[in-house]
Amino acid sequence: MLIFQNFLKETNFKIEILAGLTVALALIPEAVAFAFVAGVEPLVGLYAAFIVCLITSIFGGRPGMISGATGALAVVMVTLVANHGVQYLFATVILMGCIQVMLGLLKVGKFIRLVPEPVIFGFVNGLAIVIFMAQFGQFKTMTAAGSEWISGMPLLVMLGLVAVTMIIIVTLPKLTKAIPSSLAGILVVTAIVIIFKVPTKIVGDLASIKGGLPLFAIPDIPYNFETLKIIFPYSLILAGIGLIESLLTLTLVDELTETKGSGNKECIAQGSANIITGFFGGMGGCAMIGQSIINVSSGARARLSGITAAFFLLFFILFGSSYIEQVPVAALVGVMFMVCIGTFEWTSFKILHRIPKEDAFVLVLVTVLTVIFDLAIAVITGVIASALVFAWKNAVRIRARKYVDDKGIKHYEFMGPLFFASTTLFQEKFDPINDPDEVIADFKESKVLDHSGIEALKKVTLRYSSLNKRLRIRHINPDCHKILTRAGAIVEINLMEDPRNRLATDEILD
Repeated sequence: MLIFQNFLKETNFKIEILAGLTVALALIPEAVAFAFVAGVEPLVGLYAAFIVCLITSIFGGRPGMISGATGALAVVMVTLVANHGVQYLFATVILMGCIQVMLGLLKVGKFIRLVPEPVIFGFVNGLAIVIFMAQFGQFKTMTAAGSEWISGMPLLVMLGLVAVTMIIIVTLPKLTKAIPSSLAGILVVTAIVIIFKVPTKIVGDLASIKGGLPLFAIPDIPYNFETLKIIFPYSLILAGIGLIESLLTLTLVDELTETKGSGNKECIAQGSANIITGFFGGMGGCAMIGQSIINVSSGARARLSGITAAFFLLFFILFGSSYIEQVPVAALVGVMFMVCIGTFEWTSFKILHRIPKEDAFVLVLVTVLTVIFDLAIAVITGVIASALVFAWKNAVRIRARKYVDDKGIKHYEFMGPLFFASTTLFQEKFDPINDPDEVIADFKESKVLDHSGIEALKKVTLRYSSLNKRLRIRHINPDCHKILTRAGAIVEINLMEDPRNRLATDEILD
């Protein structure tokens, strides 16, 4: 009861409902277009948009984020549908959802924290470019010979309507915020086209969106190991792409709203939504950055906007198709162009020459790969590149301060982490042949991070032992102590010794 009271208190119903209506209108051409990309009927994309949007809006980890059928998933689905049919797609989406739920229960959502800022910048910029380029398809028309670009007066009319939509979106907030500017742009341009009978491309020219309620059905496929071999690889790829896009979009919405979402909760909700949509004839989906930006930019912050968008979409399918099909495509293109402008991180141009060149390279790399290939390849490559850069930078940070005390004992005081990338440089610091019989390696300012570091210590110890010299390790922290003990390292470890009484005969830092 208290949760419901807080919901009523914190929710601005007017803003949420109007934002939901705007999102629903923007969802229609996207869902239809992505259905065509995947090679399925438009209603398959629309059902997915309705079901995925509804479930993730209610149970997801990020209020205000919009999910539905996406192009990133559609381009993977097209081969499966072409080779095996739509029933295999439904089964794949169900299995995809199961994988996502499992990953959510394993709390993989927290790993989004491993994605560096340059990768997120590159993802956002690349996706903005992809959304922008996707709108070019609306400037084509179907002919007997295939699709061709529109030209002449039809092109000028469409560009003019796009410009009017964008001008309204930019200027209206300066006058009033009583209605989302994107919705106002769509309504005004639609009214102009209908009243003045302007000849231009409308939603109905893409496909009819009229249909009934989605019906439950078990995918009509053979349930055997051969089928699993077909659908499992697709399910795994789709699950990964869906979660990557959703978690990165969640991060972006977090920044825009200055609130915090739950990645693990979103994984479970998205997986559940895909399981259900697979049983109800939908193509599956994930978070949509464009529609999420529209929603947040319209002032929505609660779950109601997404729920409203889903039910508006269903209403359009059942009863309002004849009206929605009159909406000019140019109005929706104008909205999406503004989304691209708002999504792109323009500040990245200013910071490229200020940030480390390695980070700048990763940012540009992820942007380019997102445009050329897809989001998953771009992000994974960016994370790997960032990890390699991080490993290299830390590898060269291993330092050793060397001196001989008044007892003739050689000391190596190490600074920086000892791990797989720094082991070679670490071993090069020692001089077993010329060192005295007693040597101390001091790790007060260092730490052994992995098994490679342990092996490096063992090798150095054996080198001294083979020369009848003794290497002692000092000031190892308790965690490293346990690791080295379990590994059976041939070393003396003294956890309790105080820093040495220092009387150096020579001191080198290299």
